[in-house]
Amino acid sequence: MQKGKNSKPKTENFLFPKTPTGVEGLDEITEGGFPKGRPTLICGGAGCGKTLLSMQFIIKGITDYNESGVFMTFEEPSKDLSLNVKSLGFDLEQLKADKQLIVDHVRVERSEIEEAGEYDLEGLFIRLGHAIDTVKAKRVVLDTIESLFAGLDNQAILRAELRRLFQWLKDKGVTALITGERGETTLTRQGLEEYVSDCVIVLDHRVIDQVSTRRLRIVKYRGSTHGTNEYPFLIDQDGISVLPITSLKLNNEVSSEIVSTGVPGLDGMFEGRGFYRGSNILVSGTAGTAKTTIAAYFALEQCKRKEKTVYFAFEESPQQLIRNMRSIGVDLEPYIKNGYLQIHSSRPSLNGLELHLLTLRKMIRDFNPSTVIIDPISNLIAVGSEMEVRSMLVRLIDMLKLNNITALFTSLSKHHDQARPDLAEESVSSLIDTWITVRDMEGIGERNRGIFIIKSRGMGHSNQVREFVITNKGIQLLDVELGPNGILTGMARRTHEIDKQVSKIKLQGEIDRKDRDIARKRKTLESNIDALRNEFESVQEELSLLRRTEELQANIALEHEPKQKKK
Repeated sequence: MQKGKNSKPKTENFLFPKTPTGVEGLDEITEGGFPKGRPTLICGGAGCGKTLLSMQFIIKGITDYNESGVFMTFEEPSKDLSLNVKSLGFDLEQLKADKQLIVDHVRVERSEIEEAGEYDLEGLFIRLGHAIDTVKAKRVVLDTIESLFAGLDNQAILRAELRRLFQWLKDKGVTALITGERGETTLTRQGLEEYVSDCVIVLDHRVIDQVSTRRLRIVKYRGSTHGTNEYPFLIDQDGISVLPITSLKLNNEVSSEIVSTGVPGLDGMFEGRGFYRGSNILVSGTAGTAKTTIAAYFALEQCKRKEKTVYFAFEESPQQLIRNMRSIGVDLEPYIKNGYLQIHSSRPSLNGLELHLLTLRKMIRDFNPSTVIIDPISNLIAVGSEMEVRSMLVRLIDMLKLNNITALFTSLSKHHDQARPDLAEESVSSLIDTWITVRDMEGIGERNRGIFIIKSRGMGHSNQVREFVITNKGIQLLDVELGPNGILTGMARRTHEIDKQVSKIKLQGEIDRKDRDIARKRKTLESNIDALRNEFESVQEELSLLRRTEELQANIALEHEPKQKKK
């Protein structure tokens, strides 16, 4: 019985053989890569990145995994293909010279294809097989499959040759990528490739509200689990990068280390004297309440600790941000020069929401910062719908937490509705760890700034609203002043302070007057005491004199009394 409990099925530790894709993020979605020794179909419309993804698969296989490859193209000549991908840092000519890569352009003319006799791909198999054997290729790309059958209308021949092609690739034991154009009602124009492929990936290029976004989705993957959502991907100077954020789980590590806010006086409002490292902080408030200033203070503090910081600014250029912060004593420029601070400025409408995420992810990968600041996240609302913005912010926070990066977001609140939080605040309020609000406090014809902490997970904090001022020396948090009707700010505070000083002066004057009165009374009392003492002493002397006189008279009387008896 015990043996039965400990025995395990032989398939429990089986790992499905896979080949790394060489595309950042795609291995995570496919849980290891493309099926090894099997064909994978990459389909999509024009301009969605099929050829580039395939070429990156081949190049990275050579450079990162030492697996030679064959790239057979039916559309672009070899020279054009080399030139097109050279801007991405892919040197095909060098790899061909090193005998690690063969790029073969097979010219297929529709007008030259006749269906008079039997049509087969035997010639292609011989040509492809020779290329594979020449470099001992492990990876093969056919781009694109439609060109092979452009002149065929006989569906029976087409289906037979497609199955034969895919089976031949399996028999060769190579991991093959086959690209195909998107059909009107099917994934491909022929409508059969997706059924005979072991893995099918669809690329999509869509434009919504004048914002372009490319997305990737795994339709099927025989023998393996995989991500099933749509994932945005970016094409830049490094090739293709996929953002698999929806596959992230809440398994990030946490730290008890405290990071200073950098704002004088603000640390004291937290029981731990700052934020937890790796936490997310939201600073929200209306326009002109110093949200960017607080963010700049935080960036400066992290740079002073020699920690790398990335500052995403959606409203100001780096030069403008540096100039404005220098006017209040916050000089960021030295830390940009020594490499501890990077400021990335752009308009939110430059890219879609996912592309902003991809840009941030690439900067995290390349720069490896410990702190990220996004100022403000509320500007992203103009790029997408309410649901898209919420999804993007959730993904962003999950990504930062997974990398244990301390993040500070600012968010612009609206004046007209203080009771209901704005979309950006509402989207992240349940996700962030610390929420700080800065607001206007109007009264007596003036506007003053106040700051208070709404929440701070895992840490006690002050419940007071602290007024603060900004001078050429920076931010200064003022002590709380309470009046008859609550907290006093601005002119009311100064008036109250003057009244307190006047009251203090009056009280001191009254105390001095009382002291003088007491001194005078003490002197009068002492004088009266001296007079009474003198009077008492005089009476006492008179009494003593009377007593001595009486005694003297009594003695004289005793002396004369015997003489009278003798007579």
